[in-house]
Amino acid sequence: MSISRIAIRYSKPLLDLAEDQKVLDAVKSDMDNFNSLCKSNKDFVLMLKSPIIPHLRKAEILKKIFAEKVNALTSTFMEIVARKNREQYLPEIAEEFIALYNTKMGYQEATVTTTISLDKEMKASFEKLVSDITGKKPLLTERVNPDLIGGYVLKLADKQIDESVSGHLNDLKLKFQKESN
Repeated sequence: MSISRIAIRYSKPLLDLAEDQKVLDAVKSDMDNFNSLCKSNKDFVLMLKSPIIPHLRKAEILKKIFAEKVNALTSTFMEIVARKNREQYLPEIAEEFIALYNTKMGYQEATVTTTISLDKEMKASFEKLVSDITGKKPLLTERVNPDLIGGYVLKLADKQIDESVSGHLNDLKLKFQKESN
């Protein structure tokens, strides 16, 4: 079974149960924190994915780390996943849960890359652009890349709007290459 199917299979019931128990925002916060931990601590992810460490030992480690810091539903969920020997998929499950939550709440994740940091006005205009394109509330992530020379690159799920100077230069380069052949 593919990792994405496993992630959906575990994250969807967690979302539904959290909503039924009215702890959806708390579980979402737990998943955000877990996701941040996975992105910042590669050793933690390697421990989860290690075939050498028994899954019951991983369950103990997860319990010691998270038991008092997360919602009871999140803690129980992690125990069940570990008991089913699926703890290596927890990072993907957390990401899928966040994606399902964002879809349910009407949010659209977007990443804007510019050459400088955005001020409030620029950020508001990008949020309006995302909202106009998708019809959803934007969750904007900013990135700074001086190699763009100028302009911006906006990524929305599987769409990308490249209005950067370097992007336009690359387009011209490709156009000239096609015409010269």
